[in-house]
Amino acid sequence: MTLETTVPQHAVRTGHELSWQPPTARQRQAILSRTKSVTIVGASNNPARPSYFVATYLLSSSRYQVNFVNPRLDELLGRPVYPSLADIPGEVDLVSVFRKHDDLPEVAEDVIKAGANTLWLQLGLWHEPVAERATEAGLDVVMNRCVKIEHARFAGGLHLAGFNTGVISSRRQGKP
Repeated sequence: MTLETTVPQHAVRTGHELSWQPPTARQRQAILSRTKSVTIVGASNNPARPSYFVATYLLSSSRYQVNFVNPRLDELLGRPVYPSLADIPGEVDLVSVFRKHDDLPEVAEDVIKAGANTLWLQLGLWHEPVAERATEAGLDVVMNRCVKIEHARFAGGLHLAGFNTGVISSRRQGKP
């Protein structure tokens, strides 16, 4: 098993072999390049939550139209929060999911009904039956990947938010 196919500990699997093949790095880059909007399902207003960090990054460092879905919030980072995918005005393109495993089949059906192009399950989320269903419906599917990390990786922005601290480097450091 390679890094491309690393399966999280609590993954929902259909067997011992991978029944769904994840997109390669080039395929993920192509998905992000053609994406126009990102909708975060399970967006949180808690700055300690990963969805909040991803939201702030996408709003400040990407060209995407960013939408939020959470039935318990009205507003996040100065933007409206919608109770469901069906309530989002306009087209839904890439849907980044921050929900628990048990919610994923229902979320996937909502993503399919919304006419999205991509179902993106965040780090720690791997649900092969959901991936198979979404793929059969014509969606691109990414699992166990962070849309922020992948975007930064391909946009040359891993230095943002402290990823490139300069502590480990092959370059000689100048005298302070």
